[in-house]
Amino acid sequence: MTDYIQVVTTTESEDQAKRIGRVIVERRLAACVQTLGPIESVYWWKEEIETATEWQCVAKTKKNLFDALVETINEAHSYDVPEILAVPVADGSKPYLAWIDDQLR
Repeated sequence: MTDYIQVVTTTESEDQAKRIGRVIVERRLAACVQTLGPIESVYWWKEEIETATEWQCVAKTKKNLFDALVETINEAHSYDVPEILAVPVADGSKPYLAWIDDQLR
């Protein structure tokens, strides 16, 4: 296992996903944020099953930046409870991981 993680969040619009991704990268909390979408989500919210078209952000970063990344996402996000999940990176190519290191604060 490495110290690298991918952090995932979803947003209500492409514009918001791009804005959040840009802020994360500008603050050097992630080396890269990929924006994917649209995606369809089905979930429970306030005792009702909801569906939504959303956009997903996937940030490449390290564990030690997770708390600051969560704070930044929460500041920029429109949802009351945004999805923010960290997925561990088991391994990666040495040049790519070195590139991530060079981009982070």
